[in-house]
Amino acid sequence: MLPNIGFGELAVILAIALLLFGAQRLPEVARGIGKSFNAFKRGLREVGDEVKDANSEAKALPEKKET
Repeated sequence: MLPNIGFGELAVILAIALLLFGAQRLPEVARGIGKSFNAFKRGLREVGDEVKDANSEAKALPEKKET
């Protein structure tokens, strides 16, 4: 987990980002990061749904008895 980030640390991170990317490109970079996070979350959700479907299908199958 991430440690708690205070106002001072957040201000330093934002200042470095502003210096690296500039004021005009910073909104583009933030938008791209947001889209990446959304795509990642969507992918995780799809994988989770597939796992749930596979588990429910496996539970529906009759168990084989070994003799």
